[in-house]
Amino acid sequence: MAELKHRKRCPICGKPVDAVFRPFCSKRCADVDLHRWLSGVYAVPVTEDEEEDERRREDDGTAR
Repeated sequence: MAELKHRKRCPICGKPVDAVFRPFCSKRCADVDLHRWLSGVYAVPVTEDEEEDERRREDDGTAR
C-alpha cells in the first residue's frame, strides 16, 4: 500500500504517470499543458525593482 502512496500523478488530470509521457499520463495531457504555457495561462510572477528601473533611466539619459 505504501508503494501506491508514492506513485507520481499527472499534474493535469491526476491519473498515474506513463513513463513515455512523463510527467504526464498521456499525450493529451502533455498537449493541454503545452497549450496552457503558450496561451499565457501559466505565468512567472515578476516584481519590479524600483532601483533597477531608476538605473535603467539614468543609463538611457531619461529622467522622470
